[in-house]
Amino acid sequence: MGRKLDPTRKEKRGPGRKARKQRGAEVELARFLPPGKLGLVWPGAASRRPKEKHAVKAAGQTPRGRSGFSDGNSKWLAPAKAKKIPSKGNNVELSSDGEVEEGSWEMEEEDGSSEEMVDDYGASSSEEEELLPIEKAALKQKSDRGGLSEDDSEEEEAVEEASRQKMGQKEEESPDLQLNLDIDEQFKLPTNEQIEREDILFILVFLPAEPPDLHIIHQRIKGNMEVLQDFVVKREEGRTRQEYLALLRRDMAAYYSYSDFLLMKLMDIFPLPELISFLEANEVPRPVTIRTNTLKTRRRDLAQALINRGVNLDPLGKWSKTGLVIYDSSVPIGATPEYLAGHYMLQGASSLLPVMALAPQENERILDMCCAPGGKTSYIAQLMKNTGMILANDSNAERLHSVVGNLHRLGVTNAVVSNCDGRQFPKVCSCLLWGVLGGFDRVLLDAPCSGTGVISKDPAVKTNKDEKDILRCAHLQKELILSAIDSVNAASETGGYIVYCTCSIMVEENEWVVDYALKKRNVRLVATGLDFGKEGFTRFKDRRFHPSLKSTRRFYPHTHNMDGFFVAKFKKFSNAIPQAQKEPAVEAATPSAVPDTVMEPQLKKKKLEGSKVDKEQKPPQPALKKRRSLQAQRRPLKA
Repeated sequence: MGRKLDPTRKEKRGPGRKARKQRGAEVELARFLPPGKLGLVWPGAASRRPKEKHAVKAAGQTPRGRSGFSDGNSKWLAPAKAKKIPSKGNNVELSSDGEVEEGSWEMEEEDGSSEEMVDDYGASSSEEEELLPIEKAALKQKSDRGGLSEDDSEEEEAVEEASRQKMGQKEEESPDLQLNLDIDEQFKLPTNEQIEREDILFILVFLPAEPPDLHIIHQRIKGNMEVLQDFVVKREEGRTRQEYLALLRRDMAAYYSYSDFLLMKLMDIFPLPELISFLEANEVPRPVTIRTNTLKTRRRDLAQALINRGVNLDPLGKWSKTGLVIYDSSVPIGATPEYLAGHYMLQGASSLLPVMALAPQENERILDMCCAPGGKTSYIAQLMKNTGMILANDSNAERLHSVVGNLHRLGVTNAVVSNCDGRQFPKVCSCLLWGVLGGFDRVLLDAPCSGTGVISKDPAVKTNKDEKDILRCAHLQKELILSAIDSVNAASETGGYIVYCTCSIMVEENEWVVDYALKKRNVRLVATGLDFGKEGFTRFKDRRFHPSLKSTRRFYPHTHNMDGFFVAKFKKFSNAIPQAQKEPAVEAATPSAVPDTVMEPQLKKKKLEGSKVDKEQKPPQPALKKRRSLQAQRRPLKA
């Protein structure tokens, strides 16, 4: 069962068999090194060797047992003084200032002795012994060139003067060349042939053509922008502004990968310089932000805990008391113990704004009509301190799983989750709204939209949206906002407010929908309570909206460093639904506007005239005559 251990037998340990046969380095070096030349020997070392031996003996140590520098050899650390000694040869060296000096530097000790430095193998440090014969010949050639004669120097001076004269002639010609360069640098529109050629290369993808040069397109966009900003002075003769705009739209579509439809919409909303800033901002992701859950912790404590885990963060801004912006993190933000414990929620900065505009109060009844994934619902709950009731509704049952998970994780206890179509909400839940609850105090509607404000998160929006998608979203939003208004109780003591928001910047989905709600329901716009943001449009192209739309707020990525967002706040002042007003022209033509005594003879006369005309224009057909004769035969005879 294996080998037996013999305790008396001890195996030798150490280097291997081959290593023991090899000779030491000292034996090998002793062949070609002179005696006493082991190690680097500095000048004047021989005079100090007896002193070192004496110091070592006084300390009771051997030279081999010496470690480090002691007081006896501290002079080795002192740098030697350099003294310039004129050399016999014509050697050229560089000084510390970089100037060429003749002569050589030699190291001298304080005692005046000078020796050459020797390396570990006994080789001298002089260049002549180390250099090969070819290198020595090259040095001799250099030294010969260094000592030029007077004739050679004069020839060189003549060549320099000739070159200076040529440079002077070029400088005289340079103004014309500079003018030509300036003319070439001015932006010029490409010809129709060039545009057609580029279109063919762009369309025929399967041909082995080179891709468009983005650098050239970018420079062309810059030049086009400069011309359009000062069009009267910098425009090309015979060219219209529409041609410049068409080329600019085409170049931006190629450079930023947008559809022509979406670029036309954006050019209608933004001025040209601001449009470039908006497009550039969509290429950069927005900063990661989190919202502190005040139901479980404070922002100060959460920030300190995350900093201890290696997270670099700052407060979001003065306008938010719960937000934090994350710059860098050594741990995943969505998997920390604080996140799993429900101390914070990953939420965009723009998503905090609608809840702040809603301003829910404690013990109120709140409806979140499109609640998924639950960030705004949980923010409402923490502002209400888990009091009152929140009805979190969403039409997508699959997205409600994330809502339920987030509400449980964040410790929300005053929310009820429902799966219902928001457009049919007042009809389906009429018993709940008015019979039991008496309507809601406040409603938050984060309506589904085209997503043109979050292009940095979803770049597919650049190309997959068209006019039908925008109008389809606008129609759905109009239905939802009327349903949200009908769900609010105007007689609420503390509420009666509706907040409408989208993550889109299209006017058709924002101001157009709000203006429609103002005409269809008894509501008015009020201030959102947000101190920043741009005012909504009161006029857009050929459309004119209600003047109160100035109180709405728009947020853009290039100005506020957050996702594009729109926020509007309504106040409902009556539960009655206004009836559709009749047009005045129709009312004037109705019979009620004229006395009956005058209208009756005129109506009878018109009927008789109409019947006569019908008989004259439409004579009876043969089939109709036959049918009438049959009907006359079937009639019973009178007695």
